[in-house]
Amino acid sequence: MESVQWKVDGMSCTNCALSIHKYLETKGINEPKVNFMEGEVQFDLPESVTKDTLIKGIQGLGYKVRGQEEAGAKKKWLDNNGERALFSFVFTLPLLIHMLPGVHIHWMMNPYVQLGFTLPVFVIGMGYFGKSAWHSIRGGIPNMNVLVAIGAIASFGYSLYGTLMELGVGFAYYETTATIITLVFFGNYMEDASIQSTQRALKDLVKAQKVMANMIVFDENHKEIIFNVESTTLKVGDIILINSGETVPMDSKILWGEANVNESIVTGESVPVQRKKNDLLLGGSTIQDGSLKAYVTAVGDDTVLANILKMVKAAQGEKPPVQILADKISAVFVPLVLSIAVATLVLNYFFAHNALGENIGFGESMLRAIAVLVISCPCAMGLATPAAIAVGLGRGARNGVLFKNAKSLETFKDIKQVVFDKTGTITTGHFSDAQFKILDGTNEADFKSLVYALEKYSNHPIAKCISLEWKTSNAISWGKIEEVKGLGIRASDKEGNQYWAGSFKTLADQNYKEDDHNIYIQKNNQLIGWIDVEDEIRPDAKLVIETLHKQGVHTILLSGDRQSKCDKIGKALGIQEIIGEQSPADKLTQLDNFVKKYPTAMVGDGINDAPALAKATIGISLSNASHIAIQTAQVILMNQGLKNLPMALGLGKRTYETIKENLIWAFSYNIIAIPVAAFGLLGTWGPTYGALIMGLSDVVLAINSLRLFKKKLV
Repeated sequence: MESVQWKVDGMSCTNCALSIHKYLETKGINEPKVNFMEGEVQFDLPESVTKDTLIKGIQGLGYKVRGQEEAGAKKKWLDNNGERALFSFVFTLPLLIHMLPGVHIHWMMNPYVQLGFTLPVFVIGMGYFGKSAWHSIRGGIPNMNVLVAIGAIASFGYSLYGTLMELGVGFAYYETTATIITLVFFGNYMEDASIQSTQRALKDLVKAQKVMANMIVFDENHKEIIFNVESTTLKVGDIILINSGETVPMDSKILWGEANVNESIVTGESVPVQRKKNDLLLGGSTIQDGSLKAYVTAVGDDTVLANILKMVKAAQGEKPPVQILADKISAVFVPLVLSIAVATLVLNYFFAHNALGENIGFGESMLRAIAVLVISCPCAMGLATPAAIAVGLGRGARNGVLFKNAKSLETFKDIKQVVFDKTGTITTGHFSDAQFKILDGTNEADFKSLVYALEKYSNHPIAKCISLEWKTSNAISWGKIEEVKGLGIRASDKEGNQYWAGSFKTLADQNYKEDDHNIYIQKNNQLIGWIDVEDEIRPDAKLVIETLHKQGVHTILLSGDRQSKCDKIGKALGIQEIIGEQSPADKLTQLDNFVKKYPTAMVGDGINDAPALAKATIGISLSNASHIAIQTAQVILMNQGLKNLPMALGLGKRTYETIKENLIWAFSYNIIAIPVAAFGLLGTWGPTYGALIMGLSDVVLAINSLRLFKKKLV
């Protein structure tokens, strides 16, 4: 199936997303992802459905599928809420001035003049709100624009009837129509601006993708010529020059030079790191001092930065559990408000009286009903979760913590214990001072050559270290070789000899007394030597463990290494529970038991950790981990260390708190605002005040979400 990703204009709240989601499901699309905050729709296209059909269907709902071919198209007039608000304000202002106490403009008393000022605003409003409302009703999920459209149509229709029937100024509510439309446009504009600000961290990442680059080419005399080109034109293999202060345009490998590189845009680590020949450069990072020549290793969607953006956007499109209730309420909110508005009209008309004891009449009753329509805000409930999630994911990405889905961000609030792997997670995975002993008389060169030939096929950090340190050109040709998870490397040569490079568990002779070495080398079930290495503890590990304990999180060390080695490292760090000598299957069983008791996060980096990462409540991987560990984990720490783990836990909890605050605000606002409007407490300007308050309600929610950028996490 083809993977489809479209930009869709016109989505303003969760109801819009729900209508598109519902439509796509009716067309056989399985689990479409609709992100109204980014204006994106993603899904896998079945062979039985064509793109044209889906485009027509989405556009039939009142939205616009924007293709790449339209990127350079001329911008249309009145194409955004800011322009619509400004246009409407020009015609609405005279109507409002005329209504001010003490202001009398004789010619504005003419209802046809008022109609003339109102008509352009009404046409623009119905072209947007009316069209959107109609299509949302057809889609089965009425949106907020239904309420706005009905309110505007009611006041305009009532006024037009009074004008045509010459019933006098008591029937003229043109200013109500114009004001509703203008203020809602203005409110939408403020809402758009506020929501866009919640995406600022993501925007920073996008900007980092679009830079200029110095591309190096050679003339016929092999003389370097430097061209200034857009980074998007670069291809894999192109040679580039990057000077001090410039941004690395694409993922690259250094050919010449040394430099201090700020990788904070990708890793969240503000301290520059030194990069030299053969080191990799991350696209989007900045050269602080020095000059480099490098060749491009990845472009476009294959870069680390592009993959980060994809993960963040995918996570934004996910719905965390807390949003389910809000979505259900949003889906029935509009019909409920319509019912309340009708009840407001009827009850006020028959039972409400003014200060003199007189019935307030149909006109005042209608204004109260319209006020109910325009003051209610289903968008607030729809935005409560996505706005907070957008800020939370953005802050995480900016600090080197990537969440693959929004559920993980929310789930962090429940984590009671964290399980750590040892090698490459708690420790650096950088081994030194390799000590060995040969037991069968093999000379040292042959022993090292054999070990290298075996360990170079392993992804285990110890194996990588040894194969790098003992690298030799004397290659052994294996007939068969495989890595057995949790045990080591098993191989056979063309002569039929069997070899093992693995843990103590692989020894044929289990009576061998020395059980605390890292690697045992066997030939035909005979021990020929062992190897020990020293692994250094990550410098940030102890502080991380202490911080977790202060947060009330229980820590566990779970490793396949010898219990004695695990005890030594675990006790040095103050880890509360230490479990060693665990196979991948054993780790899986342990995680299953942990998860049954408490929500548990697992931090790992190796292939053997993948099953446990999948079993944990939340799987966390380091950015330099094995590919399968990164694929399995829900969260990735980009700084190649544990430093930001407490921050990730704190971010999850603070994001959930922000979501709760937003939902409380959304519900409280509507519970208070609707009765206030229904009982006429807003006065004769009820619809005007209602439209203004409604517009501000979403802004308050967005501002509260933005506070998450500044909240203390640890």
